[in-house]
Amino acid sequence: MPYLDSTPSLPASQKKFPDNAFENLVLDLSEALGPSSGLDSDDVDTLDIQRLMEQYVSNPEEWRPFALGDNSRGYTRNLIDEGNGKSNLWRCDDMPYLHVAESKVIPMYLAIILKGALRETLYTWPDQDKLSSPQIIKETTYTENQVTYMSDKLGLHKISNPDPHNPAVSLHLYTPPNAATYGFCLFDEKTGKASRVKQSHFYSIRGERC
Repeated sequence: MPYLDSTPSLPASQKKFPDNAFENLVLDLSEALGPSSGLDSDDVDTLDIQRLMEQYVSNPEEWRPFALGDNSRGYTRNLIDEGNGKSNLWRCDDMPYLHVAESKVIPMYLAIILKGALRETLYTWPDQDKLSSPQIIKETTYTENQVTYMSDKLGLHKISNPDPHNPAVSLHLYTPPNAATYGFCLFDEKTGKASRVKQSHFYSIRGERC
C-alpha cells in the first residue's frame, strides 16, 4: 500500500469507548464506510481507511476479548463487526497456503498487524493447462501496527507467520463479506494445481464462541 504522508486525519466518530481505542477503531471504520459502501465502492477512498488503521496502536488488553485462539488449528477467524453488509471485520492468525477467494466479486482487504508478524508472498498465476509451479514475485513482512492492502487482482498470494513460536494476530477489513465465508482455491506450490476449499464458519462472533 502506498506510504501516506502526514495529512490531517479523518473526523473521528463519537467516542463511545473513551478508554478503548480498539472499539473506537471499529466504530470509525464503520462510519467511514457508511450505510452501504465497501472498500471497492466509488465513494470510499481506501487510503482514508488505511489511515484510520494506522492511527491505532495495538493494545492487547483492548482486542484480546475478541481474539479467541485454538492451538490445534492452523488459524482461527473471529468476527468482530458485520459492518453494513458490504464488508466485515475479523481477526485471524496466518493462512499458510497459496490461495485466492472463490467469489464472483474480486475480494480485497486491509489488515493491521496487532501482534507478531505476518509474511505476505505474491506469486505469478500458474498455467492450469500444464503443471507449473507459481513463481514468487515479491515477499514482504509486516510487523506490529503496520497495515497492508491485498486484492485478488494483484495476484495469487499467501499469508504466513515467519515465527511459528510467536502466534500472530491481525485485524482484517474484508470486502465483500461473503468472500470470507464462501470458500477459496488452494494452489499446490510445486504443481500449481488448484483445488477448491469450502471455508469454515467463524470461530467466534464478538468474543462469543460459535
